[in-house]
Amino acid sequence: MIQVGDALPDTTLMEYSEIEGEGCSIGPNAVPVAKATAGKTIAVFALPGAFTPTCSAKHVPGYVEHAEAFKAAGVDEIWCVSVNDAFVMGAWARDQKTGTKVRMLADGDAAFAKATGLTLDLTGKGLGLRSNRYSMLVKDGKVATLNIEGPGKFEVSDAATLLAQAQA
Repeated sequence: MIQVGDALPDTTLMEYSEIEGEGCSIGPNAVPVAKATAGKTIAVFALPGAFTPTCSAKHVPGYVEHAEAFKAAGVDEIWCVSVNDAFVMGAWARDQKTGTKVRMLADGDAAFAKATGLTLDLTGKGLGLRSNRYSMLVKDGKVATLNIEGPGKFEVSDAATLLAQAQA
């Protein structure tokens, strides 16, 4: 399992873009993790799946609400990572009104979750391999803090916990 001080795995996440921009077409776009985190401070939170009740009611809105405070604490970007496809993450972004505050990144094949060792096996519930719920502060591609949520808990992966660590 990934630890504080470790580099994030060199995998690729996907992001749905609704607006065409420089080097970015409409639709799913690759986000190479190593390149996207180089020289930046990123607040990452991961969830088992999009549109889940707790994640939609508490996790994502908490990060959207605290986005300006994260920026004031020196965080360049906030990432939400989930084992879904880029289209689902794009729809969830619209539903949650994340705008440019939180990047909704898809880990469609769970490669990132597997590489970090932060997986949650929900095969018995028909959901397959998912991401564990956690948050981390990443500086220049390396894990600076890591908060892993226990089963059925909502204590350390929330925005307030990670924001306090970013401000420290």
